[in-house]
Formats: sequence, C-alpha cells, structure tokens
Amino acid sequence: MGFSGLFKLPFETVKIVNLSYNGNINAFNSYFYQHQSTSRRNMPSPAPKDTWRVTWNSRYRRYQMIIGTVIMFAIIFTLPIFFGHIEKRKGAVLNDWLLARIPPHNVSNLIFGIIGGMILLILVRAIKNPSIYITYCWTLVFVCLVRFVTISVVALDPPTGMIPLVDPLSSVFYGNNVSITKDLFFSGHTTTMFLIFLCLQKRTDKIIALIAAFAVAYLLLVQHIHYTIDILAAPVVVYPCYQLTRWLFFKKKGTEFSTS
Repeated sequence: MGFSGLFKLPFETVKIVNLSYNGNINAFNSYFYQHQSTSRRNMPSPAPKDTWRVTWNSRYRRYQMIIGTVIMFAIIFTLPIFFGHIEKRKGAVLNDWLLARIPPHNVSNLIFGIIGGMILLILVRAIKNPSIYITYCWTLVFVCLVRFVTISVVALDPPTGMIPLVDPLSSVFYGNNVSITKDLFFSGHTTTMFLIFLCLQKRTDKIIALIAAFAVAYLLLVQHIHYTIDILAAPVVVYPCYQLTRWLFFKKKGTEFSTS
C-alpha cells in the first residue's frame, strides 16, 4: 500500500459517517451501493479450473451434474425408439397461413452452421462456468420430458412442401433412420436456440444468441420443417422449464458463478 493509501480508508469512512449522520439516507445508500459495485467490478474473475474444483467439491453440485448428465444421455438413447414409433402413426396436416406464403428451400447447411456455432459458444462458456452447464442440462431434461408428452398427444403430419433436414446431429437423435418427419410439436431446434439464449450470461452473448434463434426459426419455416405453431410454442414451454431449474437448483442468491 502506498503512502496515499494510508489516508484513503479514513477519508472514505468519514465520508460515509457524514452522509449517515446528516440524515441523508438516500445519498448514503447511493454511495454505499456504488462503492460496492465498483469493488465487485475490480475483482478478477476466477479461473475455470477453480470454479469447477469448487463446484465439484460441493456434493450437492456434484450430484446435480452427474445425475443430470446420466438422465440426459438416457433420454438421448431413448429418442430413436420414440421417434420410430411416432413416425408410423397418421396425423393431421395443418392449414398454416404463414407457411403457405413462404416458398420452400433447402437451407440445411445454414441451419446446422448457426446451431453448431451457438453450441460451440455455450460449450466454451460452460467450461468457464459450471452453473451454465447445470442450468442447460437440467432445463433440457425437463423440456425433453415435456416434448415426449406434446409429440405423443399432438399427432401431426409434416407440412406441405417439407424438405427433410439433413445434418450430422440427426443420427444422434433419430438413430440410423434419419428420415423422421413427424418430430413437430414443438420445435426441438427452436428449443435449443432459445435455451442457449437463456443460459448465456454475457450481454453480447445473449444478443448474438437471440439473433441466431430468430434466424433459425425463420430458416425452419423456409425449409417447411415445422408449422408456425411449432416455432411459437417452443419459447413458451422452454422458459417455465428454465425457471423451474433456477428455482430448484439456484434458490439462494450467490450460489452460482458469473462471468459477466
């Protein structure tokens, strides 16, 4: 500490005492929170290995990651069987006013490129912040369970003019049979993009993710992969699932790391 630093603390203390003593409580509160915010901004962000070590050393967080990951992989292995069954049934063809006015085009590569880029972004952020992984993993579990119900209940045939989406991830979710066309209500691709937007913490990341989500939603309509209602329903379902995850695992303030 330099010579001038010896007098900084007493000066700050006198200033706070004067503000509170003079009855100017609003000025006191304003000064206190401004000083507290400045101190937090000046604190360096913890290293990724430190945040993961702290998280893993917490038995509660460790169980969240392990159980969530196991359930998520169990769901992924179940998807080909589920969609194979769904593909065999007959469904309704909706009269979609908006979709009828969009000529179909194959934009599979563009859709996959955007989704792949956003998955890479959230993977990088999750490496630095394990709370992002926990939130994404458990929200995805809840969303998938809801999709099992909605796809089972709402029997739909693919939209007129549908061009099947072909991308490297199809074999993961659909197995060897990549000609699944009835994975419709609600859109899994839109779900993924909106969930990434919710889980990211930095303002710039969120802006990029939101733009990407709108872009993918539009491109899904361009390729006639989904009905409009499939796209619109996804955020409506994802947001409560996200809030449920936050309520279950992050009730207490300060129980997660922030990289913003």
